[in-house]
Amino acid sequence: MAQCWHVYILQCADGTLYTGVARDLEQRLRQHNGERPGGPKYTRGRRPVTLLWSAPAPDRGAAQQREAAIKKLSRRRKLDLAAN
Repeated sequence: MAQCWHVYILQCADGTLYTGVARDLEQRLRQHNGERPGGPKYTRGRRPVTLLWSAPAPDRGAAQQREAAIKKLSRRRKLDLAAN
């Protein structure tokens, strides 16, 4: 059975937020924190990162659409989403 996709919001050590998508969320978090190779440049200088929120998505397209919508939200709205 194929894994589902996940949309997630991270909080970086400097307090900034990062939104992304991943198929294997645990592996992606390890990449963000430098425990595995890979990961975006944005989080490399802002480690450690903490997972604030995640939600499953049925496929990559749906995950990317939700990611794009979340990236348009204000910081306050992203934090509200993570809190609920």
